[in-house]
Order: sequence, then structure tokens, then C-alpha cells
Amino acid sequence: MTENSDFGTFGRYQEVPVEHLPPEMKAAYEFTLGMRGHLPGPSKIWLANPKLLQTITPTGAYFQTESTLTKAEIEIATNLINGKWHAAYSNYEHEQIGQVAGGLAPQKVQALIAGLPTSFDDPRQQVVYELTSALIGPRVVPQGLYQRARELLGDKDIGRLRRPVSRGGSHPIAKQPSRRAGRPTTTTSTT
Repeated sequence: MTENSDFGTFGRYQEVPVEHLPPEMKAAYEFTLGMRGHLPGPSKIWLANPKLLQTITPTGAYFQTESTLTKAEIEIATNLINGKWHAAYSNYEHEQIGQVAGGLAPQKVQALIAGLPTSFDDPRQQVVYELTSALIGPRVVPQGLYQRARELLGDKDIGRLRRPVSRGGSHPIAKQPSRRAGRPTTTTSTT
């Protein structure tokens, strides 16, 4: 794979040289290489579970090649999520990707990871920042923010932001306020 086998794994995982991979791992390695062109750090670790790698690789490839979100928009959401999850390697990798491939200013990427306030001149980038920030916090997305996001991004891109954000919990964007017995409560929509 690489000469520097600690890169992407922080030395916590011993890489197996490609020529020594068992057939199932070799097939998953080649599958990922074909879809992504390389094996990113997490994929090197997931290679130990070939079925997982072959299941998750198409999702990553989709976000990288078929999403209508721009690379900057993807990196805004990714860096906010990685920062929220305290994901050491992902923060390290996407801090660089956000700057180089996403064209984001270093100070903005650093603010995203640290959970500090920042803003973007591009209205789509700004609404991605605001919507993702609301989704990763213990909040309900306000109707006004949802409407702005819908006007700027459309339903498909809102869905693209919701998926990686909501893996660990409910979908704040689908929550609608209601009243029961005179007290405000929150119910989750089934749609």
C-alpha cells in the first residue's frame, strides 16, 4: 500500500502488504481502488472486514463523484461533523482536503473543526454551514433555516447533508413542533 504504513492509521493498525493479502481482502482492496482510485486511511482499517469495506465504499464514492454539493460544501459539512465526533484522523485529513480540494480558507476550516463561529460569502456554503451546525447540535432546525436551505440547495442536497449527520440519532430536520395537553412537545414525522 504505502511505504509509510503509519500514515492514515496512526500506527494503530498494521497494514498487510498487498501481495500478502488473503483473497477476500485483495478483492475488497481492488474493489475500493477501482471506485476511489486509492485507499483512504479508514479504508485501510476497514480492509480487515472486506464485506464492510465493499458495502461502505460506494457511499464514499457517491459523495466524492456524484453529489451535486460542491467540494467546498462537502468539506464544510465533513469538517463540522468530524469536529463534533472528535475524529482525530478525519480531522487531520479533512483539514487539508478542505483547504486544498475545497478551496476553503485555513482559518475557516479550523473554525469548523473547533466548533467556532465562522461565515461564508457564498450563500450555498453559508446555508450548508448553518444547516449542518443545527443538525449536529441538540436542536430542531427552524422553519426559516429549512426554507432557505430548500431554496438554495433543494431537497436532494438537504438529504445529502442529513445522512452523514444523522447516523447516530434522530433526524432534527423531520421534527415538527406540536402541542399536547397545553404543553409544547416535539414529535418526529414519519415521512
